[in-house]
Formats: sequence, C-alpha cells, structure tokens
Amino acid sequence: MALPTSMKAFDVAVVGEVYIDHVFTGLPSWPHPGEEVLARGYVREPGGGTVNTACGLARLGRCVHLFGLVGAVDLPWFTERLGNFGVSTQGLRAHPAGTGVTASASMADDRGFFTYKGANTHLGQLLTDEDVIADLCAARHVHFALPLERGIAQGLLPRLERAGCTTSLDVGFSPEWLSNTDNRDTCLEVDYFLPNQKECGLLLGSGHDGAFAAFVRDEGFGHGALKLGAEGALGVDRERAWRVKPPRVVVRDTTGAGDAFDAGFIDALLDGRDLNTCLERACICGALCATEAGALAGLPDIHQLGSFHEQTYRG
Repeated sequence: MALPTSMKAFDVAVVGEVYIDHVFTGLPSWPHPGEEVLARGYVREPGGGTVNTACGLARLGRCVHLFGLVGAVDLPWFTERLGNFGVSTQGLRAHPAGTGVTASASMADDRGFFTYKGANTHLGQLLTDEDVIADLCAARHVHFALPLERGIAQGLLPRLERAGCTTSLDVGFSPEWLSNTDNRDTCLEVDYFLPNQKECGLLLGSGHDGAFAAFVRDEGFGHGALKLGAEGALGVDRERAWRVKPPRVVVRDTTGAGDAFDAGFIDALLDGRDLNTCLERACICGALCATEAGALAGLPDIHQLGSFHEQTYRG
C-alpha cells in the first residue's frame, strides 16, 4: 500500500555505493592477457546502483534524496550532474578515502566491470549516523543499493518499518554477501528483494525460477521479483507467479539496466500498483536504459514510460 504523500517529506531515499563510471562500449570481444581491444564509444558519468536508480526515479517525477560517500574533490561534480536529473544530494558526504571508480566493458550480450570501492567501504558509518537515519525515516520508501551489513540491517530496518517506510534491496553482484547464509534474513526483512539470476544463484544455489519461487513462499518472504535480463522478470507472491516480458528494443549497452528496473518497480510501488504492474514498469525502464551508452542517457521520463507501457502491455 502506497503511503499518502502528505505523511512524508519526500518520495524515495536511495542509499548505497556511489562511483565514477568509465563505460567502454562497442567492444568486439574480450581481450586476452597482453592484448588491446578498441571500444567504439566511451562515457564518463556518476554511477553505481545508488546513482542509477536515484536518477531513474527522478526522471519519472519522484522526489529523490541520495545518500552516499565520495571524495571531496568530486563532490561538486556529483552535485551538479545529479542536480541536472533533479536528485537531491544533501545526503551525499565527502570522505577522505576518495570516490569509488568502476570501468565497465560492455558488449551487446554481456558486460564486465573493474572496480575500486574507495569510500564505499565506509558506508557502515553513514548508516549508523542518527541524522542520516532520521532523514531516511522521512522518506516514503528507502531503497538500499549495497550489500547491507547484517548488524546494520538488524538495527535499521525495524526503525524504518516503525516510521512507515517501505524498503527494497539490490545488493548487486556481491558473492561474499550472497553466499553468507546470515544475510538471508536481511532479504526476508526488506519488503522487496530485487536480485538477478546470477545473484539468486549465489544466494540459493540456483538461479532457476522454481528456486526463487520456493524461497519467496517457503521462507515467508511473501513477495519478490527476479530479474531475467532479456527475458524480462518473474514476480512471486504467496498465491501465484507472474512472468513479464520486456518491450523489444535495440540494445546498445546493458550497464545500469538492472538499476533502471529497480526505479520502474519502485515508481509503480509508490503508486500502489500490483506486483504485475510493478514488473511491467520495471521491464520498460530496464529495456530503455539499455538503448543508450552508459546507465543514465537512456532512462525514460514519465511520458516515455506511459507510451511504452500502453504499446507493450495494453496494445
């Protein structure tokens, strides 16, 4: 159930890892050791799931506050760039460890990343700050785009629930976190856990639809969404399962598509839509993100989302 806007100061708090993304596109193949492969395109942008999802939600007209850590020298650039999307960066703080950096090598059918985490290794300090917690409690929905530490989740999630916030979690490709069975409880304690198939495989030992559906139903989770890439998404609740196909698009770069999926899902959730509609909006946002290089250029606005939704699912 969506909370009335009047009860909260803003729509969404997106908290987690923030990076400078260097995205290389149009690579013909992966280089062997000692070889060089030339990219056809290059983009430098603010990145990481936190940035990508926050910008996706802001493009859809949501009031979004971003919480994370970057180096002091990069803070003005992030503030200006994210401000262009309408994202509030009052929760973005400078840290002496410096900004995290990711180089993304993207081809039509896959992608790979090289990452330096930088200040993101200190996010635990941010999430135990009482001023930050108070700000998170002022949101209708809090989305975590990081491998949320179990000890922090145990203290923070109940406070957000008492404050009337709904929550979602996308830990990204975090093998150590996903293979730690203690973190299953965190997946169950957030309102919406949003993994892809690889992440599901690390968590459950299988990325198959049936394994995820059993996890949702047998563990008492209640509902969940599994990203299936080009095949769309699977939604599961206690009563039934939905499979939703994405619209057909020309894929240029899949960087950030999963984060755009999260934005579409949360947008529909805030409107009080059912799980099937949440998946439809999510698939549209993920597909359109993949039509441009980098994670931000292809994010749809509310008009594009509505048009594609009508054409794809109501046409």
